[in-house]
Amino acid sequence: MTKRFKLIDLDCANCAAKMENAIKKIDGVEDAAVSFLTQKLTVQAEEDRFEEIMDQVVKACRKVEPDCRIVR
Repeated sequence: MTKRFKLIDLDCANCAAKMENAIKKIDGVEDAAVSFLTQKLTVQAEEDRFEEIMDQVVKACRKVEPDCRIVR
């Protein structure tokens, strides 16, 4: 399953790259992309565990960029 989310207050491209790398390491994530330019997050993950995986994605993003929010 692939879903796209809007990011709010993502401040720099370097943070976007760090967030993308952290998300890709989460168990169950098949692919991820974080675009600083468009302020979008794309996550491809297991459908049956998607909400659980997204909770981990939110935590990973907050570690890198505490002010950034993911609009679900």
